[in-house]
Amino acid sequence: MKKPKVAKPMGDAAVKAKTGKVLAEWFRILDRVGAKKRPHKEIVKYLKEIEKVPSWWCQMVTVEYERARGLRELYQKADGLFATSASRTLNAPLSRVYKAWADETQRAEWLPNGKMEVTTATTDKSIRAAWDGNKSRLNVGFYGKGAGRCQVALDHEKLRSAAERAKMKKYWLAALVRLEDFLGGDGNYSE
Repeated sequence: MKKPKVAKPMGDAAVKAKTGKVLAEWFRILDRVGAKKRPHKEIVKYLKEIEKVPSWWCQMVTVEYERARGLRELYQKADGLFATSASRTLNAPLSRVYKAWADETQRAEWLPNGKMEVTTATTDKSIRAAWDGNKSRLNVGFYGKGAGRCQVALDHEKLRSAAERAKMKKYWLAALVRLEDFLGGDGNYSE
């Protein structure tokens, strides 16, 4: 199994090319305007409206600033919660993979002790679910990859800590392997 990817800070050359300044310059500007005491949305708004930074780059600069100043951990969202994701391409038809998730009896075979309650579902496209009594949320997407192949991609959101995020990352990677075994096919691993 592959090792999890570690997010790296954006390179200064790319930041300067798109924003006109390197991260250290943006950090000094944000420190001067008291960004350490502002919520994420206000920092983004300041960069967009006052500094005229393009939208995507406002988010990126803000996240890097929050991490650099100890306001946000790796994989932590603006709301303070964490998320993880995993995906796998399976040698199984999309409808078969979807049913393995949507049907409680089938799901129990490859996801024993799964604490999942489906809240919304679109056949062969997506499932949204409450996890562990709605302590966190699960979004699962299904994508056809040609004849008899399908990718399943999931996001597990609203996790309370970095430790819970790491635990659930490991859990979902193992669950996707069990799903592959349940379906009887070989898949391609992706994080």
